[in-house]
Amino acid sequence: MSRGRRGADRLAQAFSQAGVKRLFTLSGNHIMPFFDAAIDAGIELVHARHEAAAVHMADAWARLTGQTGVAMVTGGPGHTNAVTALYTAAMAESPVLLLSGHAPTDQLGMGAFQEMAQAEIAAPLAKASWTSTSPDGLAGDFAKAVRVARSGRPGPVHLSLPSDCLERDAAETPIALGEPTTRLQDRDAQAILEALQRARRPLVVTGPSSLTAAGRERVAKLEQACGIPVVGTESPRGTADPSLGAFAEMLAQADCVLLLGKRLDFTLKFGKPPAFRDDCEFLQVDADLVEIGRTRRAVSGRLRHGVVADFFPAVDALAAHARAASHGAWKEEVRAAIEFRPAAWETARSNEPGRLHPVQALRPLQALLDAHPRSVFISDGGEIGQWAQACLRAPQRVINGVAGSIGAALPFAIGARYAEREAPVIAVMGDGTFGFHCAEMDTAVRYALPFTAVVGNDARWNAEYQIQLREYGRERARGCELLPARYDEVTAAFGGHGERVTRAEDLMPAARRAEQSGKPACLNVMIEGLPAPNIRRNG
Repeated sequence: MSRGRRGADRLAQAFSQAGVKRLFTLSGNHIMPFFDAAIDAGIELVHARHEAAAVHMADAWARLTGQTGVAMVTGGPGHTNAVTALYTAAMAESPVLLLSGHAPTDQLGMGAFQEMAQAEIAAPLAKASWTSTSPDGLAGDFAKAVRVARSGRPGPVHLSLPSDCLERDAAETPIALGEPTTRLQDRDAQAILEALQRARRPLVVTGPSSLTAAGRERVAKLEQACGIPVVGTESPRGTADPSLGAFAEMLAQADCVLLLGKRLDFTLKFGKPPAFRDDCEFLQVDADLVEIGRTRRAVSGRLRHGVVADFFPAVDALAAHARAASHGAWKEEVRAAIEFRPAAWETARSNEPGRLHPVQALRPLQALLDAHPRSVFISDGGEIGQWAQACLRAPQRVINGVAGSIGAALPFAIGARYAEREAPVIAVMGDGTFGFHCAEMDTAVRYALPFTAVVGNDARWNAEYQIQLREYGRERARGCELLPARYDEVTAAFGGHGERVTRAEDLMPAARRAEQSGKPACLNVMIEGLPAPNIRRNG
C-alpha cells in the first residue's frame, strides 16, 4: 500500500470535497487506516466512548447545521452498537451517515474476524445500506451515501467499508455530490392554496424538518404569506405534545389540513376521530409516494389532493403563490391554544421535602436560553422530557423525537456544542437517561466542550412507573426503581462541574455557576416524580 493512494486516503479526499471536516467516531481494528488518512486530510476526529453516542452526536450536528453528520465505527459489535441510534435519526428525518468498518472482502464466507451481514442489519433503519466492494469505489460510494441522506425526506444511510478496501491502493476518481430535488409544480401549489383558503378552519401541519432552525424560518414565511396557521410536530406524544399546549383542541376543529412533509401516523391518530373531525379534508405534499398512499388508506376519499415534492422546495413554492387569507381570528385562536399553560403552574410546589416540582426545576432556566439568539435546548427522557418541552423554548431545539427512545441527551449536547460554539447549550434529561451515556462526560471534558446537563432525579424510570400506576395500581408498581444517585459527583469525577439541587431557591445560582465554570456541568436536581403534563384549557 502507498500512503496517499490507499482507499482510506481517497475516502478522506471525498470527505474534504463534501465539506466534511469533523468525524464522530470510536476506534477499532477495521477503521484504523482511515484514522491514519484523516491526519493528512485535516479531518477532526471526535472520539466517543460508545458507538451509539457517536451516531447521536452526528445526528444533533446534522439537525442544527443542516449538513450531513458523519459517524464512523468499527465492524462487528461496533457496528451493532451504533445501529440502534439510526432509528432516532430516521424518525427525526436527520441526514446522518454511518460508516462502519467491515471484514475484508477476500475473507468473506471464511469466518473472518467479526464478520457479519452488516448492511442487512442496518437496512431496516436506514434509507439505504450497502457495502463497498473495491478501493476504487469508496469515494463514489461515500458521495452517493451523502446524496441519499440529504435527498427527498432526509434520513440516515449506512455504508460498510471492508478493511482491505481501505488498505489497498485506489484510483483517484471524480465524485458527484449534487442532490436531486423534486419541486412542487405551480398548478399543484395553487390548487392546494385554494383548497385551504376555501376552508373555515384550515391548518398546515409539518414534520420534523420544519423544526430545524432553517425549517422554522421557512415555515414562518409561509404562515405570514398565507395567513393560515402552520404547526410543526416532532414529538412521540403527537397531538398531546406539551410544547404545543392545547393545540389538540384546535386540531379537532380543523376542517381542512395540509400535511406538509408530515406523515399521517400514530402521532396524528391516523387521521381518525376524535383527534380530527370525521369530515375533515386532507391535502398532502410529501417526498415519499408511499406516504401519500398510506394517508389515502387511512382517510380514503377525504384525501383531496396528494402530490410528491421535497419539503423545502414545497414550502417555498407555497409561500411564493400564497395570498393572505381571511383567517386571522382562527390563526390567533390556534396560537393562543399553543401558548396556553395552566395558571396553576405559577404556584406549583413539590409535595415532597427536599425535592422540586418539575415546573420549579425547569421554568427558571428559560433565562439562560433567552440570553443568546442561537441558544440550544435539548430535551430527553420520559416524563421529565415532556415537562421540559412544556416549560422551555429556544431558537434551536433537539429532542428525542418521534422515535420516543431515550438516552441520547449527553451525546446530543456534544454534537450541539460543535454546531454552536458560543451559545448556551442546556440539556434536560431524566436520571434514567443520564445512565445510558454518562461516560460521554469524559468526551466533553477531553474536548473542552462546555454545556449544562440538568438531570431531573426522581430515582425511578418514571414514565413506566406512571403506566404501572394507571394500569395496575400502586400496589403492583414494582421494578422501576433507581437509586437517588449523585450524578453531579459522577460528572465531577470525569473533570466536569457538578452540583446537587434540593431547593428551588438554589437552582438558578447553581445554574449560573455551572455556566461560569466553562466545563461540562451537571445539575443533579431532585424532583418529585410526576406524570407528564396533559395540557387542557378546560379540565
